[in-house]
Amino acid sequence: MNIRDLEYFVALAEYRHFRKAADSCNVSQPTLSGQIRKLEDELGVMLLERTSRKVLFTQTGLMLVDQAREVLRNVQIFREMASKQGEDMSGPMHIGLIPTLAPYLLPHIISLLHDAYPSLELYLHEAQTHVLVSQLEQGKLDCVILAQVKETNPFIELQLFDEPMFLAVPASNPLAKQKTVNLSALRGEKFLMLEDGHCLRDHAMGYCFQSGIEEDKRFRATSLETLRSMISAGRGITLFPELAAPNERIRDNICYIPCVDPIPSRVIELIYRPGSPLRSRYEQVAKKIRSRMPEVLAEKELLLKKG
Repeated sequence: MNIRDLEYFVALAEYRHFRKAADSCNVSQPTLSGQIRKLEDELGVMLLERTSRKVLFTQTGLMLVDQAREVLRNVQIFREMASKQGEDMSGPMHIGLIPTLAPYLLPHIISLLHDAYPSLELYLHEAQTHVLVSQLEQGKLDCVILAQVKETNPFIELQLFDEPMFLAVPASNPLAKQKTVNLSALRGEKFLMLEDGHCLRDHAMGYCFQSGIEEDKRFRATSLETLRSMISAGRGITLFPELAAPNERIRDNICYIPCVDPIPSRVIELIYRPGSPLRSRYEQVAKKIRSRMPEVLAEKELLLKKG
């Protein structure tokens, strides 16, 4: 038995699908399946039921999955403790980011972090919240930058900044003439939304529900850029996070308008595992990002209002 066998086992428990589990581990499906059988032989127990097309775990298998996860967490802590030797801000650091944040935040912080910590090797991973949280828990990621949701509660949360959301409408929409929009005055309107799995959807839906705004269920986007294309084509309106908005009030036939009553926003934070020996590293990175973002957001908001 080795660490990789446990990683295959946990991946299969997470995806409940041999091919998807194999892809996540960067191995072939036969390799993963063979290693699972080898693990069963070595342990002398059946981990899976093989009488169905579905991946079903035996009771023993389910019990051992939890233990395997704990072993992998301890292995990651061991690696972190070893990597702490020497400079605190040196060596590899795997950071996860959500898709509605990564392409808009990274241009503002990558050079900043590189200049401040030249010996730190940053590896960036983009995925939806539930995937990143799972990978952080398993030790595949060191920390994650995302919007605060209930799934982040078990981790240490370092708040970075509050990101307001703007109303995005076609430039021909009568709302485009307003300097600000009272969100509660849009009761009965229908908003385009991202598909399930995006935490931005949950945040936007919360404000919409509060203001009596409904979802346009005829279309759900897979990304912010798809939403942007739909609005540019005059097919709807939505809430857009400030960092994803351009530096002009109107661009590509879309008008971005500040909202009031309430001001929709989301809390962006960096999270990491409790007990991690590298917590000072994460706290320094968070502090550096936190120091930069007020200027970024203030400049963007000023440009949007001027435009």
